[in-house]
Amino acid sequence: MSPLLEVRDVHTFFGGGIHALKGVSLSVERGEIAALIGSNGAGKTTLLSTICGLVHARTGRVIFADEDITTTPAHLIVARGLSHAPEGRRVFATLTVLENLILGAYTRHDMPEIRATLSQIFQFFPRLKERSRQLAGTLSGGEQQMLAIGRALMATPSMLLLDEPSLGLGPTLVHSIFDILRQINANGTTVLLVEQNARAALTLANRAYVLESGSIVLSGSAADLLADNRVRSAYFGAVDGRTHGKQ
Repeated sequence: MSPLLEVRDVHTFFGGGIHALKGVSLSVERGEIAALIGSNGAGKTTLLSTICGLVHARTGRVIFADEDITTTPAHLIVARGLSHAPEGRRVFATLTVLENLILGAYTRHDMPEIRATLSQIFQFFPRLKERSRQLAGTLSGGEQQMLAIGRALMATPSMLLLDEPSLGLGPTLVHSIFDILRQINANGTTVLLVEQNARAALTLANRAYVLESGSIVLSGSAADLLADNRVRSAYFGAVDGRTHGKQ
């Protein structure tokens, strides 16, 4: 069986010719969690934007569910089963929590099933149910992150792209978010996770890639990368049990 997602030798440019992605190739199997880690400016967000159609690759191909979506508009990619929860949450601040969630189902017309999905989102995130009539802009950062993930799930995607879900959150809330991601994956949703908390990402994931300066420099099982001294030195500040003060 072919991977659910394949990125094949993708080159993406933006902002007046900046070469952001330089021949990136990766794959994500159905049912797994794949992590993408890398330093700030490595091209991680650009890669997710290229996959979901917000920007288009100049060369290379993006294959999702055996279909070439390289030049497909973003809204049609969502309809095909690929959802994106962007960095910075980007909730609609002047709309309620419930209105934000319903907007996530804009490609759907099956109201009984939409209500069933909404009920499931509220099971994942009880806080959202408690605040369903509250304006999204008045939520805490953690609540807005829950809302961004929940909104993406309202499209009932077969694959979820997550960009920095732990950014700005405290350790307890990060642990809760990652536990929910495990549940979402266990329910059948494939996940590609971009995450600045490399240790947490590699602990959660099955497969992982390291992106630096627009190129994949390491890949393998998440467990292998978690134990790799190059990864430990760059992202954990530890090699052979010695710490160097990085977080």
